[in-house]
Amino acid sequence: MTKQLNIIKKYFKLDWINWDLITLITTNKFNHSMNIQKICIMGNFHHLMVKNLRSACVLNFYNQERINRKYKAMIMLVVILNLFIKGTKKEIKVIIKYWIRILNIKLGWIHEFDKLAVNYVIFDIFCSLSKLLMPLKGHTKAVWSIDYFIFDNNPFICSGSSDDTVCIWDVETNKQIQVFNKHLGTVYCVKFSPYHYYNYHQNVTCSSSYDKTIRFWDIKKNKQLQIFNKHTGWIGEIKFSSFNSGRYLCSGSYDNTIRLWDVEAYKSLHVFKGHTNAVRCIDISPLRSNKSNNIGIIGGNGYTICSGSFDRTICIWDIETTKQYIVFKGHGDYVTNVKYGSNELLNTILSGSEDKSIRLWDIRSGKQIEIFNGHKNSVNVVEYSPFIIKNNSKVIDGNSNVICSGGLDDTIRFWDIRSNKNQLYMIKEENGILCLKFIQLKKNKICNNDDCINLCYGSWNGLIHIWG
Repeated sequence: MTKQLNIIKKYFKLDWINWDLITLITTNKFNHSMNIQKICIMGNFHHLMVKNLRSACVLNFYNQERINRKYKAMIMLVVILNLFIKGTKKEIKVIIKYWIRILNIKLGWIHEFDKLAVNYVIFDIFCSLSKLLMPLKGHTKAVWSIDYFIFDNNPFICSGSSDDTVCIWDVETNKQIQVFNKHLGTVYCVKFSPYHYYNYHQNVTCSSSYDKTIRFWDIKKNKQLQIFNKHTGWIGEIKFSSFNSGRYLCSGSYDNTIRLWDVEAYKSLHVFKGHTNAVRCIDISPLRSNKSNNIGIIGGNGYTICSGSFDRTICIWDIETTKQYIVFKGHGDYVTNVKYGSNELLNTILSGSEDKSIRLWDIRSGKQIEIFNGHKNSVNVVEYSPFIIKNNSKVIDGNSNVICSGGLDDTIRFWDIRSNKNQLYMIKEENGILCLKFIQLKKNKICNNDDCINLCYGSWNGLIHIWG
């Protein structure tokens, strides 16, 4: 470590750097109380007496807009030193390239450099500084689904429960503002409608239930707008299309079918048949940048639907032709959740199952890429997280390499998709995890930072927890 520090000192010739502080931050000695106190005093971090001071220092600096370039350069020096210890030559080269650029620029700060610094430590910060915040109380039974949306710069959460209700929550006040109770059974899925908001400026949420219906609710007017009732079995999940501003809604049902609905016309367009048992979960491929794909009968050419079933298979369907063209087999029990990847992971599917495993699939080859084992009970939900670790030039744009899963073993686990080794981090709960959602909040009562990521999740006891 001393050799590496001397190289950096000689290369950058920055006499104003507090090298003693840099040395302490970048070594593995900060579990000792003496070093912790020394770092806090030297860095003026008296209020940040935490174990992971590397994350604390970076977070403290970046949350102060008034800090000057010298301090930001100091933060990046910490990142560079960490890369000398853990990183590859390619990663070091990328960091140094940006460092040289900012040393030669007198005005402002390079945005890519900011993003690189923050992304490098964001998962570390989340793990070390996040805590369980005040829960949202209102449901009396299990919470099966959560969604998040911003209406007119105000963040809201909606939730569906075994108490047969759909609840709307104001994130700013931490209070329940609306309850819809016309469903006649468990509400398995809820989604805010982007189509109603962007086309009619209406605040609308949509829900699917054990009562075989899909219902649309006007939040401001506190009334039901419409009902879809063509399915002949309970409806496990719904999803708005990523194209055409969410005009189309997809649903998966216990009647073994998937339906595609026109939200504008309030009618069923297509029925997808092929599964031999209940369709528990569905997803629609993410929005593509290639505008030439926006053709076809419904403007969905090139888009697909992914479905997970109690028949233990995952199917990919062409959204225009309704044809099934890929079937993934490998799970040993019911498939409970499926998710499309995005950006560089666009051609991947993430799945969870009652066989206790999480699996990553390659759409192009039709084969399983990786399996993640560790849960002791059914995996109910999987997500591609917003976090990345160990940056390189290919992931500066925010492509996640950390996935997240929640299960009936009362845990939420984080995994690095590049390795099937032990999980990166685990959050322990007292009740089974049924759903989860990452939300990004501006500074408020829940989030003390200027812009932070929170994890919301629902469980058997009816509470919605926020970890952030």
